[in-house]
Amino acid sequence: MTMNIRTVAACAFAITIAGERVDAQDLARYRTFELGTSVATVSAVTGVASSEARTIHQRPALLQNLEWRPSQWRVGSVTESTDPVDRVVFSFHNDRLFQIVVDYGHDRTEGMTDADMIEAISAAYGPASKARSSAGVQSQVDIESGTPVARWADPTHAVVLYRTSSYRGVYRLIVTDAVVANLARKDAAQAVRLDDQQAPQREIARQKKERDDARAVADKARNANKGQFIP
Repeated sequence: MTMNIRTVAACAFAITIAGERVDAQDLARYRTFELGTSVATVSAVTGVASSEARTIHQRPALLQNLEWRPSQWRVGSVTESTDPVDRVVFSFHNDRLFQIVVDYGHDRTEGMTDADMIEAISAAYGPASKARSSAGVQSQVDIESGTPVARWADPTHAVVLYRTSSYRGVYRLIVTDAVVANLARKDAAQAVRLDDQQAPQREIARQKKERDDARAVADKARNANKGQFIP
């Protein structure tokens, strides 16, 4: 009975993850989202305003994240969503989507095994290979995602399934343009170095602004009080 339930769950999950069907092994897509598209394009599909995109760094490149929670609501629907996705974070490098991080809800995947998840996701991406922890440079997202379970890859793209180590562990899928992601990682590191180099100047500017603001307030009070002062 348990196996039947798992089989049904895996089949339903496969249908959901495939979304509007794409060609198998199209590793540059997740459902209807395609790597390389803009913030505006993703905004139009999700219904999340472009202005909600959070800027991570502005130089040497513009790095932004846009978060979407599809399981919370559906436009024009009054029924509860059955989407297994709890949260999606889209990452952009100079307005180009290079990574999609998909967190599946615990309640929607409870009881499913690694094999069930791999079977479902393989329906969209083809046969999986065993995932191993990378010995190379990892992004913060990779480090925080837990244990890699399976991997689908070509020379420029990667889709990796993780099992997180958080309380009530959940599954996470990361779809990445490896070339742009590597560039984004280097630009983020450079941004941190620039922030560190410019920190003293920013502190001096902050203190000067505070003094100028305080002086402006004092001058305004002086002018108002001087004209009304009666000894």
